[in-house]
Parts: sequence; C-alpha cells; structure tokens
Amino acid sequence: MESWLKLSGAVGLDSLELADFPATGRGVRALRRFKKGEEILTIPSGVLWTVDHAYADPLLGPALRSAQPPLSVEDTLALYFLFVRCRESGYDGPRSHVAALPTSYSSSIFFREDELEVCAGSSLYTITKQLDQSIEDDYKAIIFRDGLFLHRDLFGFGLGKLTIQDYKWALSTVWSRAMDFVLPDGNSLRVVAPFADMFNHSPEVEPCHVYNASTGNLSILAGKDYEAGDQVFINYGPIPNNRLLRLYGFVVPGNPNDSYDLVLATHPTAPLFEKKKKLWASAGLDSTCTISLTLVDPLPKSGLEYLRIQRLDESNRSNEVEILRFLVESLSSLIHSFGIPLEKLEEQLAKGVYPSGGNAWAAAHVSLGEQRVLTLAKKRAEDLLSAAESRSSNAEGSVSAPAKCANCSKSSAQLMLCGRCKAVSYCGRTCQVAHFKEHKAICRAIAASKTSS
Repeated sequence: MESWLKLSGAVGLDSLELADFPATGRGVRALRRFKKGEEILTIPSGVLWTVDHAYADPLLGPALRSAQPPLSVEDTLALYFLFVRCRESGYDGPRSHVAALPTSYSSSIFFREDELEVCAGSSLYTITKQLDQSIEDDYKAIIFRDGLFLHRDLFGFGLGKLTIQDYKWALSTVWSRAMDFVLPDGNSLRVVAPFADMFNHSPEVEPCHVYNASTGNLSILAGKDYEAGDQVFINYGPIPNNRLLRLYGFVVPGNPNDSYDLVLATHPTAPLFEKKKKLWASAGLDSTCTISLTLVDPLPKSGLEYLRIQRLDESNRSNEVEILRFLVESLSSLIHSFGIPLEKLEEQLAKGVYPSGGNAWAAAHVSLGEQRVLTLAKKRAEDLLSAAESRSSNAEGSVSAPAKCANCSKSSAQLMLCGRCKAVSYCGRTCQVAHFKEHKAICRAIAASKTSS
C-alpha cells in the first residue's frame, strides 16, 4: 500500500511505518522525532474514499446513482469497498488499500450472545440488538433494490452472492476508519484515507486530523511530541466506551468520557401536551429528549428542567419532591436492570474472570462505565430530593437542614426566592442570573398563571 500511496503523491510516508503494538495492535510508528503541531502525513484527494469518488467510478457509479431510494453515505461507501474488493483488475491502487484492511472486526455486532450478555442492561446491549435487526433489513433491501439489481454482475459474481457477513465487514470498515468533517459551506463530509486510517486513538493527544477543503487533501498533525519509535496516535474525540466498542471495536479502561444516554419522552396524548411542547421549545428542549449523563455531569439541569415541565398541572405548578422521587426510582430501576451488578463486575475484572482485551472483557468495561454514571446520577438525585424535602418541611414550619441553591446546589440557611415565580431559591444574584436560561420557561409559565388567577 505504501508504494502505491507514494506514487499517488502522499507526503510523509518515509517517516512512518505500520507496526504491531502489544496494547493496541496494528498501528503507526514514528521513524523520526516530531514536534507537536507538525504536519506528519498528507494523503492526496485522488485516493480518498468518498461518496463523490464512488459516484465517479465508471462501473459502480451508474448503479449507485440509479438506486431508488438513494443509498445512505455509509451504505454507498460500504458497497464501494465491497465492489473494489471483488474486482480482479482495474483497481490496483484501491485494491492494495483493501488488502491491508483487517479481515475481521471486533465491534459489538460480531459478539457471541454470551459475550454480549456481559453488558446486558446497558445501552450498548440494546443498540447492538437493534443494529443486528436493522443490518439484516438493510442488507435485504440493498440486495434486492431495483437499481442495484439491474447491475448485479458488477461484483464479479452477482450482487446476490454477497453475504450479510460481507455487508457487516464493509459497514464496520466505514464505521471504524472514516473521518467526519464539517465543510466551510456547512455540509458534512465522510472520508476514509488510506494509511491515515491505521492511526489508533488516544484521548491524551489533541485532535490532529485536518481536511483541506480547497485542495481536498487530508493531513495528520502531531497531537503531541514524538520520539523515533513511538506509536503515533490521533484523537477520535471524547467518545464513551459504549460507542467506542460499537463503532471501533475497542474500549479505554476507566474512560473519563463514559456516559449514559437517558431518553425522556412524553406521549402526544398526555395532558397539556401542546402547552408543554411550547415550554420545552422555549427551554431548548423537545417532547422527546436524549439527555447525556456523564461522569463530570451525572445529572444535567436540562433533564430536571424537562421533568419539571412534563409534570406541570393545570395551575402551571409542578411538585419538585414528586419529580425527584420519580427520578430516583427510575434511575434505581435502570441500575437494577443490568445483568451483572457494579460491585460484582468490579470484582470479576479484578480477578481476571474475563481475558484481558477480549470481547467479554470489553463488554464488562462498557457495563462498568454506564453503571458508574447511573450510580452518580442517582446519588445526585437523592441529594436534591433530600434538599427538596427539607424545603417542604420548612414551609410547613418544621425545623430541618438548610436548603440548596437551584444553580450551584450549595446549602445555605438564607436563600433568596426567585422574585417572579417564587418556586426556586438561590444563594445570590450571580447564581440566579446563571440559572435563568434554564429556568426561564417554567418561571414565566408559573408567573403567568399567578397573574391570570
């Protein structure tokens, strides 16, 4: 592949080489010293795998353009990879790149059932199950799609000979090796760059892959200083283990970006739905929202704001205690739905029950990360519930612990009520101003209801 790329005009290959590394497997090694920010590799536009290049192919292009409905970006690129892999002549350059690709992948769609069961209850488990069915449906739709069926001999032996495993391989090639960019005109571009797709991920380097919209070339910069012999990394972004394993086939133990996507939804037939929909919109939310719970922010304020609007009654009031009790119960239910509890999973990993680097081991780390996030979210909800119950008791004349600021959550014996709605409290003007963007929708609704009454 390197000799073909050199002929194509790739720059920097003499300073890099492919190598096998103990922890990460196949990757790229530096043959000389690089300083952070230095351009170390440039792949010319003519050898990139893109949708435009697939459409421009004299044989495959007409078939892709005639497909109805049009294929997605990832399906177009997947078929492009399969097409080149199947051809025996006329594609010497791209074929050498395909020959250098892995023959198999370790993303979760290839797990055995017992391996996937290790993370039962996680979002990865649910999404992988859904993906398996979706991939099967898409595979059947592509094989029998009218436009492509007319060109079934393009693949050398007939499109119908392509198996679902071939299709999965091609999809995983796109998922694990493509780079996404936003162009100056606002459009997005997905690119697979030969050799550049061999760089492994490290969260310890800065983002360092760049697409030049004017030349169409893709460059890799040094994300940190490297010495000769070091493995060179790129940064895929702040990606949690559940997505790393689903798309790329690996995990980062103790990943600081681990998260759990909490889906909040309200049925259109729910009471006051249209009114609440407007309130959600004014708060930057929707009737169906995905709230990302993270290790840094396990219970985002946007999630609480959604629930406050969801639980509004005819008088535009919501009971904070009831909301938080519901949230604690819901988070507890999610935690209990995991097949292997957090404490047991930690013990199993410490004892080496799952072979390091294997599929079950990777699934265990996904489950571990999601359960840790949910446990933190539950603790945060419990703390807020305790504070809300204290405020409720104070309102009834009972003596209890100091309440907490709605913005910073610090306890204080003296809090100031929001002067408009009288529903939330702050430790000072600074916190009130900081919180108003999130609070304004429900604040205005409550204030309006008081005025009208």
